[in-house]
Amino acid sequence: MDLSERQEFAIAACREAGELALSYFSRGASLVVDRKGQQDWVSEADKEVELFLRKRIAEAWPLDGIFGEEHGAASGDSGFDWVIDPIDGTTNFVNAIPNWTIVLAGVSDARTHLGVIHDPNMSETFAAVRGRGATLNGVRISVASGVDLADGTVAVGYSNRVEAANVIPVVREVMAHGAMFHRNASGALSLAYVAAGRLLGYLEEHMNAWDCLAGQLLIEEAGGVVEMQNANDMIARGGRVVVGTPDVFETLKAICDTAWGR
Repeated sequence: MDLSERQEFAIAACREAGELALSYFSRGASLVVDRKGQQDWVSEADKEVELFLRKRIAEAWPLDGIFGEEHGAASGDSGFDWVIDPIDGTTNFVNAIPNWTIVLAGVSDARTHLGVIHDPNMSETFAAVRGRGATLNGVRISVASGVDLADGTVAVGYSNRVEAANVIPVVREVMAHGAMFHRNASGALSLAYVAAGRLLGYLEEHMNAWDCLAGQLLIEEAGGVVEMQNANDMIARGGRVVVGTPDVFETLKAICDTAWGR
């Protein structure tokens, strides 16, 4: 399994997908948008960007499997699977807010081995390969060090798959510890910001694999702490996500354990 070649491919494919997504983003009110559920949207851009990435993967790695948010799973024989979120932050996208990103993760043996989060609005590409560190536009990044909760910011995500009220005690406790509360409606981008040292942590009661696998690997490779899950289980069912710097992770985990149970 040549991860270097796959990473180069993933970065290039995400950047190409970002250009395609920007062409849809510029359409504004003329963009076709459907409602999947409460505060859960899918645009024509989501569907077309995912189809673009699927085609690129199928051409380059025809034996690999593919899992995506908008289209069905495609099984593979290589033992390596790609997990796609064509546009993470669709609510922002359809409301002309430039906080959304393209996400691609590579999974084998129930572990995430590579991840790319590309923000075309800021021309920022976050990438990681297991055991090789994390980068932003090719420059090594690391999580914040020596920063207490009272001096930093923690992002808290919201999923319509759980009770909305469950967010309230988490936000309350984060703020009670003196931290600023952040939410930008793109969980993947928030995870990338933790890896880059911009946020101290990210908490969400339920995330799907395409939203979080790449970001969790980025944080782990940037020196952060990740509440680990089996990647195959995350692909099948999703789960909670708790990540943070080594200085604050245990406190954040305790907050989530109290609010959501272990």
